[in-house]
Amino acid sequence: MDFNLSEEHLAVQEAARDFAQNELLSEVIERDNTQKFDPVLTKKMGELGFLGMMVAPEYGGSGMDTLSYVIAMEEISKVDASASVMMSVNNSLVCWGLEEYGSEEQKQKYLTRLAAGEIIGAFCLSEPEAGSDATSQHTTAVDMGDHYLLNGTKNWITNGNTSSVCLVIAQTHPEKQHRGINAFIVEKGLPGFAIGRKEDKMGIRASDTHTLMFSDVKVPKENRIAEDGFGFKFAMSTLNGGRIGIAAQALGIAAGAFELSLKYSKERKTFGRPISEHQAIQFKLSEMAVKIEAARLLVYKAARTKDEGKDYIQAAAMAKLYASDVAMWVTTEAVQVHGGYGYVKEYHVERMMRDAKITQIYEGTSEIQKLVIARELLK
Repeated sequence: MDFNLSEEHLAVQEAARDFAQNELLSEVIERDNTQKFDPVLTKKMGELGFLGMMVAPEYGGSGMDTLSYVIAMEEISKVDASASVMMSVNNSLVCWGLEEYGSEEQKQKYLTRLAAGEIIGAFCLSEPEAGSDATSQHTTAVDMGDHYLLNGTKNWITNGNTSSVCLVIAQTHPEKQHRGINAFIVEKGLPGFAIGRKEDKMGIRASDTHTLMFSDVKVPKENRIAEDGFGFKFAMSTLNGGRIGIAAQALGIAAGAFELSLKYSKERKTFGRPISEHQAIQFKLSEMAVKIEAARLLVYKAARTKDEGKDYIQAAAMAKLYASDVAMWVTTEAVQVHGGYGYVKEYHVERMMRDAKITQIYEGTSEIQKLVIARELLK
C-alpha cells in the first residue's frame, strides 16, 4: 500500500488548485446568486483537459487515471461545486459511458468533441416517477425500423440547457421490464426535443439543472448505445463510476470548508485570544480533519480499485456514502465555527453547506448506497 502521490498526480493537483483559486474563486458567490455559470470558465476547463480526463488521447482526452480525476475533482470542489458537478457528469457519466460502450463511429462523432470540451454532455436517467427506482422508465423509445421514436420527460438533468449531447435512457420493450431498456445519444435541437424549466435549487445553484422533454423525437438507429436491451446495464455501470466522482466532490466540499474554518479560527478572537485556542473549537477542527482524511482514503481506494481493473462497485458506494455524510457534517460544523459570520454569504461556508446536501442524493441516495453495499456483502 502506497499512500504517496506520484509526481504526475501532484502536478494534476497543483494545476486543478491553481485553476480553482485563480479562476473560480473570485466570482463564485456571484455565480451562486445569479444561478449562472460563465461559459468562458467552461471553455478554460476544456482547454486544461478537465472535461475529458480519463478519455484516451486518440479520442481527444487526457488519458489520465481515475485517481488523477478525483484529485482534480477535490481541488475544484473546494471552491465551486457547481463547476465540479459539470465536470463530473461530463467525465464520469457521458465520456466514460461512450468510451466504454459506444461504437467507433459514436466515439469519433461525439466523444472526441466532448473530451476536448468543445461541447458538454448530459446524462438523462431520472424521471418524475423514476429517481432511485431506475427500472421504472416511463420515457419510451419505439423501434420504427431505421429510427426510434422517443417520448417522455427527464428531471433534474445537470447541464440540461448547456449540453449539446444527451445520453437518454428509455424503455423499448415494456414486457421485458429492465431488460427492455435502451440508451441513446440524442442531439440537442432535434425536432420535438424541448428544454423545460430550470430548477431553483438549494445548492450547486450555478449548475444548470433542467427538465428535458421529448415529443416524437426521431433518434437514428445508429445512436443506440450497444445492443438492444443494454440500456439498464449501461446506466448502472456508468453510475458506479459516477459515484466515485461525486464522492470526490463531497470530499472537496468538506476539505474546502475545513480549510476556511482553520484559517478563520486563527484570525477570529474572543475573550482576548484566537478561537483556535479554545478547546471547543480545537475539538471541532480535530474531528473534521479525521473524518476528511478517512473519506479521502475511501475515495482514493475506490479510484485505485477502478484503475486496477477490479470490481469497484462496493468501494465506490462506500466512498460516496461516507464522503457525502462527512461533507454534510463538516460544512455544518464549519458554519458553527464561523458563528454569525458563517450564516452570511461572504464567508462561503453557508454555500458549502447548501452544496453538500446534494451529494447525499444524486447518483444514488445514501439509502441506495447502503442497499448496494449490502448486496455486495451478501453475494
